[in-house]
Amino acid sequence: MKLKSTLALAALALACTLAGAQQQGVSKNEILIGTIQDMSGPLASYGKQARNGMLLRISELNEQGAIHGRKLRLIAEDDGYDPKKAVLAAQKLVNQDKIFIMAGHLGTAHNLAAMPVQFEKNIVNFFPITAAREMYEPLHRLKYSFAATYFDQIRLALPKMIKDKGAKKVCTIYQDDDFGLEVLRGAEAGLKTINAELAEKTSYKRGATDFSSQVARMKASGCDLVVLGTIIRETIGTIAEARKTGFNPTFLGSSAAYTDLIHKLGGKPMDGLYATHTVQHPYLDEASQPLRFWANKYKTMFNEDPTVFSVYGYSIIDQFIQAAQKAGANLTTDSFIKAMDTMTFEADMFGGARSTYTAKKRLGNDQSRLSQIQNGKWTVVSDYVKP
Repeated sequence: MKLKSTLALAALALACTLAGAQQQGVSKNEILIGTIQDMSGPLASYGKQARNGMLLRISELNEQGAIHGRKLRLIAEDDGYDPKKAVLAAQKLVNQDKIFIMAGHLGTAHNLAAMPVQFEKNIVNFFPITAAREMYEPLHRLKYSFAATYFDQIRLALPKMIKDKGAKKVCTIYQDDDFGLEVLRGAEAGLKTINAELAEKTSYKRGATDFSSQVARMKASGCDLVVLGTIIRETIGTIAEARKTGFNPTFLGSSAAYTDLIHKLGGKPMDGLYATHTVQHPYLDEASQPLRFWANKYKTMFNEDPTVFSVYGYSIIDQFIQAAQKAGANLTTDSFIKAMDTMTFEADMFGGARSTYTAKKRLGNDQSRLSQIQNGKWTVVSDYVKP
């Protein structure tokens, strides 16, 4: 009898241990969310803005209610945009802070470095801030991605832009790394659908500041549309050099170039640039009253203007809240996944497209739309381009 009692107690203890492990980061009154951002490195402005967007949505929830009686708490770690530091940050968040979920981690290489740490402890990688295909491929039960890939953005936008502009020759300048190659491949795939090819391909090394030779090659090829596999400084440098030499094709960039820093730093020569994007930049004087109200609320809270990265952070937490509500009072990794795999997120005030998730579909949508810099401001100029 004593043996049976001992075995029963041991089984109960094991069950409690397993249940506790499954519910890491979830207490009676609180859910712990972890995020890793660059807050001291080359993309510190992006990382801080994403974190602030998260904090704003968490503040709203905690002031207005809760998720089945639980408030949210964000623990943010700084990796300085270094993948090695991202691993250390993930280890702290997962093993020491015992977060329930990792949300909105910034950077492709950084997510790839941190995910094994998370997955070992059954922690979902929720909506990383990167448009890399690896964020949802290969299929993994703990991966969810919201960002239409650079590949799909250009693949879908380019053929329509060629038709609209009557373009005859398409060139590309791209960063010689995984990011730039994704843009290049997207351009090639888009052109293939209309039986066309790139007239000129030219690349540059990360950190380059002189783009005169690349611009000269594209100008000599007679290109009237240029696909930009560039980010901030390179976008500005390429367009400025082109304008200086009288080369004025249509420029099309990806969401990597969709930032207010382009027109703030590049000035008037940046007018006319097109870029794909998935959510709008929130200007304080936005025509949409809800978006204008949100932007001013953000500025009041953080004493700075919001950016598209602020929107990313806010939306990531907002959609987590919706899924966690649907998961029910017994929030576990398994119940969250079950809820996420039936979620549909409708279009919102930021202009994001409708997105859906299933057990076999972990990228919410592959659609993006176009904005153009007009008079020093990004202006939406297209609906979402569908495959």
